Amino acid sequence: MRRPPPARLGVVLAAAVGLSGCGGSFGMPDSATEQGDTVLDLWSPAVIAALAVGCLVWGLIIWSVVRYRKRNDSLPTQVEEHIPIEIAYTVVPIIIVLVLFVFGSLAYKDVAATSGTPDHRVTVTGFQWSWQFAYDGTDVVIEGDGEGNDGPELVLPVGETTRLDLQSEDVAHSFWVPEFLGKRDLIPGVDNQIDVTPTEEGTYRGRCAEFCGLDHWRMYFQVRLVSPEEFDAWLAEQEEAVG
Repeated sequence: MRRPPPARLGVVLAAAVGLSGCGGSFGMPDSATEQGDTVLDLWSPAVIAALAVGCLVWGLIIWSVVRYRKRNDSLPTQVEEHIPIEIAYTVVPIIIVLVLFVFGSLAYKDVAATSGTPDHRVTVTGFQWSWQFAYDGTDVVIEGDGEGNDGPELVLPVGETTRLDLQSEDVAHSFWVPEFLGKRDLIPGVDNQIDVTPTEEGTYRGRCAEFCGLDHWRMYFQVRLVSPEEFDAWLAEQEEAVG
């Protein structure tokens, strides 16, 4: 079997590495919230830029190895400096870092922003080894016992903004739903808040993303995203059950 020349082999390898990370979200889960969409809008171009830089670097390495491989015992031309190239490989990375910093800061501002008038508020309390979800303005409280694999269920309406007030009863925990593309810590004595605006109906699994003790692995919960009409019916049903 004929082996491809080194240069062609390098191109094939670079393409394989690049394509291995290609997908709708470049390894990220599909977003289920507006905040997650913002993260993906930053993540995908950043990955593409990283792949482009990686292919360029590997291409230059392979080209140098092939172009300047030893052919005889003569000493190749020695060059001490090349000012334009040195300026280029200093300035270009700085520009890339500045661009990523600016867009990253704007994305973080959007993701961390909280609405002055959220449609709903839920107090999320983490404790060893489960969760409690208390819907503000109602008597509805959903609490897990830490025994099941799924944990308690947090129900949220699609297309409406819900403020999650995060608190801990004991040690540091972390509220994480992979499809939300973000997490926020629950720290004793610290008031943390996040807004989530779901965009896709469905059921998603959340968990504690901060090691909080030996049974940390049991801190699962479910998030069910439903239509506003279904949410209102569910909330009324829960209030009736409590009453």
